Amino acid sequence: MIGLIQRVSHASVRVDKQICGEIDQGILLLLAVEPEDHESQVERLLEKVLNYRVFADADGKMNLSLRDIQGGLLVVSQFTLAANTKKGLRPSFTSAAAPAQAEALYNQFATRAKAVHAKTQCGIFGADMQVSLCNDGPVTFWLQV
Repeated sequence: MIGLIQRVSHASVRVDKQICGEIDQGILLLLAVEPEDHESQVERLLEKVLNYRVFADADGKMNLSLRDIQGGLLVVSQFTLAANTKKGLRPSFTSAAAPAQAEALYNQFATRAKAVHAKTQCGIFGADMQVSLCNDGPVTFWLQV
């Protein structure tokens, strides 16, 4: 399971010109599922995302987590993160999970995130989404569990 997190001052996702998820300060998580992924990785990645220290403390050091600042979490499915780009000029998506598996684990992640972090919003799996964000820093990390 791959999570690309971006520290944002605000972010939103639209489907058919309608906002379906929007946060102020927090983390935008682009989430990809790989074929070998399973349910236990959902909890591991979620705990990492919620507790990863990417926000500044009083001394300006990245010592605070999303939980510490009580920020928003915007979860967006993005299978392209699992692409194999090592050869050629066209990505291969054989390293991404099949749609049914990916949707099940994405939905499980979203449900669990909403249960433990009240300020969670989500995109719509498989939809053509437009994501807007202001990357704060910029600060971006690739997390893999």
